[in-house]
Parts: sequence; C-alpha cells; structure tokens
Amino acid sequence: MTSYRPGLHILSTFEAPASALTDVESCRAGFNRLIQELGLSKVGEVYHSFPNGGFTAVICLTESHVSVHTWPESGLATFDVFLSNFQHDNTLKVRQFYAEALRLFEVTSVIHEQEITR
Repeated sequence: MTSYRPGLHILSTFEAPASALTDVESCRAGFNRLIQELGLSKVGEVYHSFPNGGFTAVICLTESHVSVHTWPESGLATFDVFLSNFQHDNTLKVRQFYAEALRLFEVTSVIHEQEITR
C-alpha cells in the first residue's frame, strides 16, 4: 500500500450578502487572480448566471477543480476546492484558496465546512 495522498478537498456552505452572491464578474476576477497567484493551471471554466441573479461557476484545473453555486435569495452559497498532490503537496494552496474565497464573498457565517483528505 502506498503512502500517497491524492490531496485536500474542502467543501463549504456559507452565508453572504446578496450583492456578493450575484456578482459573477467579481467572482471570475477573484478566482482568476487566485489561480495565477497560486501558480495553478486552468484548463476550462463555465460560469452560468440565473434569472434570480445567482450563478454557478466550475473551474477545471490540471490540479483538479474549484466550484461555487449561489442562492442570493436565501443568502447562501456552496463552495468547494480540491487540488491534487500529484507533483507536490498542495494542502496550503487549498487552504489559501478557501480563505481568500471566504473574503471574496464577504462571508458572514460558515454553516458547514468539511475537509476531506483524499
């Protein structure tokens, strides 16, 4: 049995202001900045806006993925980030991306947070 660990996966449900949960362009700019700052490699992305102002974003990375789904009418969002440890340990990058996402969305309360070591 190998001691290799595929990586850290953080999943979260949080409360945030509707203004942050409807600002898809701020999310895109923030995620792009984080991807660049952390030296990650984006291979695809989809941002979809809904009539209520909410949006879904999924960013595929060579390291794995980041996603967010917002419900501004309820002040809620779900978020997850997973980065593979294939070439080196990305645990700190996962934690940094998550912390910065909480700031980006001006999170007022984390309802659920789960860390999975894959």
